[in-house]
Amino acid sequence: MGDDWQHGGFGLYVHWPFCQAKCPYCDFNSHVAREIDQKAWVRAYVAELERSAAELPGRVLNTMFFGGGTPSLMMPETVAAVIETARRLWPTSNDMEITLEANPGSVEAGRFAAYCDGGVNRISMGVQALNDQDLHRLGRIHSVAEARAAFDIARRCFDRVSFDLIYARQDQTPEAWRAELNEALAMAVDHLSLYQLTIEDGTAFGDRYARGKLRGLPADDDAADMYLITQEVCAAHGLPAYEVSNHAHPGAESRHNLIYWRYGDYVGIGPGAHGRITIDGQRFATESPLNPGAWLGAAAKGNGELSRVALSLQDQAYEYLMMGLRITEGLDIRRYETLSPQPLNRNRLAHLAELGMIDIDGARLRATAQGRAVLNAVILDLMSE
Repeated sequence: MGDDWQHGGFGLYVHWPFCQAKCPYCDFNSHVAREIDQKAWVRAYVAELERSAAELPGRVLNTMFFGGGTPSLMMPETVAAVIETARRLWPTSNDMEITLEANPGSVEAGRFAAYCDGGVNRISMGVQALNDQDLHRLGRIHSVAEARAAFDIARRCFDRVSFDLIYARQDQTPEAWRAELNEALAMAVDHLSLYQLTIEDGTAFGDRYARGKLRGLPADDDAADMYLITQEVCAAHGLPAYEVSNHAHPGAESRHNLIYWRYGDYVGIGPGAHGRITIDGQRFATESPLNPGAWLGAAAKGNGELSRVALSLQDQAYEYLMMGLRITEGLDIRRYETLSPQPLNRNRLAHLAELGMIDIDGARLRATAQGRAVLNAVILDLMSE
């Protein structure tokens, strides 16, 4: 049992909580600050890495991911110091993937070469839309021209560049989304993350929606059509879905995110970062304080964790089920049943297979394309007693 995490690998997530502006749809832990003492943040990150490595010695580190917030607001020397520390503390795989999320403003784009020199080898760019009116509505502070220029710079510096788009935006039609998606795929991209706009409580969009002021959101049927168009167009361009919202050329998948979906272990450091770590055969869920100042102070005192919860075997089995069904490769039923005190219900499996929602090939359980479109319902059915 103690080695279960090795099925998924071992990664490191570093959260940078600051943005130039807060997007109205965003419910991530991000904050706007006028002044940031980057040296203090380096000290805190290094201290947390050293604490984590002391608990998890000798692990081979497969991936690092700088998320946020807007990590491309980090000074290149801050990023380089974190990468150098991680490499010092853990042995690393020969082809370790190191991703940094970036916004395509011109200031950040000018830093790409320096990030590359510091060890970053993959960029994930938050483009979100390919027309200026929708970028403005989404609260983005870059233009389409800036996004294209930043993407071109990134392609010159990095072999691997991904970008994000949001669909089912205000007044967007399925036909307009098809045209925009074809435009994105013409940009020589090898990985796309494509998310349906969701209205989250506690965001500016959420407040506006509650007051009836967020107009023009597509009807559910149109949003469902846009999801199907996404699958069709990306597959036709050689970027099939390998996860519900992620498409890539074979071999260009996000290795870091695959650690999550394959239910490996990952250290999460930074404000609001979550982790899954296994110590002496027990897997724990870790969480950090959301407030940047609170996390910085806690890390300076020797422990930036807010909580650590031991996960039961059933909890682990359910998490593996929820993660594994998101990816097209699916999950291993034997691994699930090694974790779970209760085997999967064979009658439910047979019923879902008959409905065309899942596919079972030997010990491999996968959600079909039809099943991934209603994945939450499929997972709830499999988890119900």
